Amino acid sequence: MLKSYAEDRLMSTVKSNLECLENILKFNLERLILHFRITSDLVPFGGHPLCTADWRSHFQYELRAIGEFAKSNRMRLSMHPGQYTLINSPQERIFENALMDLEYHESVLSGMGLDTDAKIQIHVGGVYGDKPAAISRFVDRFSTMSSHLTRRIVIENDERSYSVEDCLKISGKTGTPVVVDSLHHRANSGGLSLKHSMRSACSTWRREDGIPIVDYSSQQAGKRLGSHALSIDKKDFRSFLNVTKEHDFDLMLEIKDKERSALEALKIASADARLVRTP
Repeated sequence: MLKSYAEDRLMSTVKSNLECLENILKFNLERLILHFRITSDLVPFGGHPLCTADWRSHFQYELRAIGEFAKSNRMRLSMHPGQYTLINSPQERIFENALMDLEYHESVLSGMGLDTDAKIQIHVGGVYGDKPAAISRFVDRFSTMSSHLTRRIVIENDERSYSVEDCLKISGKTGTPVVVDSLHHRANSGGLSLKHSMRSACSTWRREDGIPIVDYSSQQAGKRLGSHALSIDKKDFRSFLNVTKEHDFDLMLEIKDKERSALEALKIASADARLVRTP
């Protein structure tokens, strides 16, 4: 009885979440916001063994309808698992949990019928006292993962452990595309300029991956290094656009006030029609 009640609650929550996602995409389309990151909480505990409800089959039509809406309007969707999804952990159990979580994210995107340009964005992980060993463990583990999963994964630099240059080395061994996070790059550049990092990272994206994805934010004043700003810094954003203007990419804003800054960013970018695509 308790299990049945829990599954009913889960299904009700997923139903509401899918309805909200549909409304968000309609809102975004009206405002030409064509790149959206789906929350990992779309299905609560979706990547956890405790989640035994068959939500994939139950909501197959709703998932496919959302995917068709996105594709027909040239909207790009992606997902970003949390900080505890660690491929390179020394602990096998943590890697197994990471695999389950990644499979959940992949099943959401595949359930929507999305092409392989719908990406799952992750960080490399921890250093664990031995960075070369941690990188080798990532590469080795990645090689054991199924192709339906690895074809969606992209790796992102972080503000402490893994620079764009580190990610490029991993990409050279795994073939996974590299996402440049501009804020993390400021904190941990590895000696590379943003322009050079962009050029190198963009070259890791193949036709089937779609155009590169880039993350942008600026530093929140008074907070620890790498903390995302509350709202867009217009001057800084214009500078970012100027440095990266030679590249074609989809931009993900990681800014606290979300659509408010997204709309402001579109306004700034629209000053140059080349910087904004339409459905």
